[in-house]
Amino acid sequence: MKIDRRSFLSFVVGGAAGTALTPLPWKLTDDLSIWTQMWPWTPVPADGEITYENSACSLCPGGCGISVRKVGDRAVKIEGMKGHPVNDGAACILGLAGLQLLYSPARVTSPMKKEDGKWKKVSWDEAVEEITEKLSELRTEGKSQTMACIAGTDQGTVPRLLRRFLTAYGSPNFMTVPSARDAHALTLKQMQGIDASLGFDAENADFVLSFGSGLVEGWGSPVSMFRANSAWQDKKAKLIQIEPSLSKTGAKADQWIAIKPGTETAFALGLANMLITMSLHSKDFVENNSEGFEGFKKLVSESYTPAKVKKITGVDEKTLKMLAKSIGKALTPVAVCGKGQGKTPGSLNEFAAVHALNALMGNINQKGGVWAVSETDYIGWEEPELDEIAQKGMAAPRTDGAGTEAYPNAKSLPTRLPAVINAAETSPVEVLLISGENPCYTLPGTAAVKKAFDKIPLKISFSSYMDESAAAADFILPNHTCFERYEDVPASADPAKSVITLSKPVTEPLHDTKHTGDVVLMMAKALGGKVAEAFPWDSYQACLEETMGDKWETLTEEGFAASDITAESLVSGKFKFFDKEYKAVAIEGDEKKYPLIIIPYDSMRLASGFIGNPPFLTKTAPDTVLRGNDIVVQINPETARSRFLFLNDGDNAFLSTPLGKAKVRVHLFEGIAPGVVAMPRGLGHTAYDDYLAGKGANVNDIVGPVEDPESGLDAAWGIRARLINVPV
Repeated sequence: MKIDRRSFLSFVVGGAAGTALTPLPWKLTDDLSIWTQMWPWTPVPADGEITYENSACSLCPGGCGISVRKVGDRAVKIEGMKGHPVNDGAACILGLAGLQLLYSPARVTSPMKKEDGKWKKVSWDEAVEEITEKLSELRTEGKSQTMACIAGTDQGTVPRLLRRFLTAYGSPNFMTVPSARDAHALTLKQMQGIDASLGFDAENADFVLSFGSGLVEGWGSPVSMFRANSAWQDKKAKLIQIEPSLSKTGAKADQWIAIKPGTETAFALGLANMLITMSLHSKDFVENNSEGFEGFKKLVSESYTPAKVKKITGVDEKTLKMLAKSIGKALTPVAVCGKGQGKTPGSLNEFAAVHALNALMGNINQKGGVWAVSETDYIGWEEPELDEIAQKGMAAPRTDGAGTEAYPNAKSLPTRLPAVINAAETSPVEVLLISGENPCYTLPGTAAVKKAFDKIPLKISFSSYMDESAAAADFILPNHTCFERYEDVPASADPAKSVITLSKPVTEPLHDTKHTGDVVLMMAKALGGKVAEAFPWDSYQACLEETMGDKWETLTEEGFAASDITAESLVSGKFKFFDKEYKAVAIEGDEKKYPLIIIPYDSMRLASGFIGNPPFLTKTAPDTVLRGNDIVVQINPETARSRFLFLNDGDNAFLSTPLGKAKVRVHLFEGIAPGVVAMPRGLGHTAYDDYLAGKGANVNDIVGPVEDPESGLDAAWGIRARLINVPV
């Protein structure tokens, strides 16, 4: 049998992706999790009764149910919870390695205070007393709005307690790090005039058009997407991956369409033009459920002709026609976007262009399409009564600019915060709370982030681990890990169901840690007055039980509470096609000085969010990602052979951008466009432990944010770069 180069590439990379979807790495982690590898801190359980405890994994936004195997009081293995609506017995590789986080030497074991640059242990009462004294002082001075909070999510009771604390105190500056979910929500607001979340009925789609989404690399809920991928294969659905480099998703797809970096918007609008020109769009939806179609039609027919689209994207008319015909034949086609794992927002123009495709397909709120689902708020707390100080503080504009005249629909813009702080003579944020997030690592342009952190007088981290943001804080008030605490974990990965999973302790707290919810209650009561009155609960446990109400019994017995999304939960609004110019997002850097373009990519084997990689997960990273302590970047052999490089596979080099440089190894890979460098996210930690710190480089050190003019969100998809040989 003859195999051409393209087929061979697909076979090799597809094989690696296939491995990620088979039991092999799960079995590897299974073997490791029963302590076949003796890491220094790994406990060896004594003989004892074997039991199982159901709980929830909150290491990523997926919201999976887990079952933890115990020997006596010792947790020894994690499995997926059978029957759970999100993952039904399966678990991703990060979730399976989670017990290493429970027993990690990077745990913060007690409250800590930094004095003269060194950490010292303090009691909980001492820490809370000193912090609330400062908070009381700021309120007395009428500066309550100078407190801010960066949280990992706004979903669930703990983030809502933090937001309530800021509100009662008098600060509007509650922030969460935005993701593709936020960009989707803003797209719905702009194009349909509704406040809703966008869900993808992926399993029921028969034609999936993915604009750089890492559907088998952890996009959305990893396990849900694995199940969707299996469903596509069973019913022979088509998956088309559109991106400049051949990812695992691209290798598993039926077709990979290599486009020039940053041209997804033009490609989507060119395809829209083709659907309209060939009369393959849903005329029923356009006529009965939309407005502005004629202006949109004129725009794409004039500005996004096949010839113009080819010049912009590198994709020819034949490919556009083939895709349009395939969409026309499909019963349930869907277009998705949100690059990689969807952790970065991206350009609103790109999201709008892709959503316009879904409208032309007529698949909004349809089986196998995209669903606009109203937010279900099960947290029915009464609004707190504000005193005069809080009222004045809440009337102040947000420091990050969200909700202001410039960005009226944005809820949170923490990527703008470092520039605002660094531009001011004194920091407009005097106290910063950090919960479930690691902004000194995850926010782009980390040098500017750390500089801004240094200007904030008081920083308080609730991290369970000595991560980069905790290391930069003034106080650490360590939370229990998700294996030691009760908490509600809402999941929105499956648009057909509303699911709340109960995270409950599978072991007693190992250290002198305290639930963040209880710490918030302690601080509120210490402040007294209306702030204390806003928190009537004696403990977080009491708050959680009262909030869950009649769901509590189901949560404790079943481990989760799920309900089908009803027709009333789906919201539509008349679809508005835009006829304005869809501008491309500029990329930072001078092309002459930086002739290459670096694009970050995600891997299932590297945790790139607020949680650092457990050692067992790092062990599974291939040497095309991490070689020794060196990060490996992908470049095309043609680029490596060019007159200004002369690089061979495995060579050392410096990757330089306008923001800095990183030492890298080179991997020659034909599945990436010439002139492009692909760099993995999730490495380059400077904190945590010896098994993670110092391995590779953090892509956020050399890639900064680019503000989207439409939303204020970070729209960066890469940055200009150059590679420099390291002398042997």
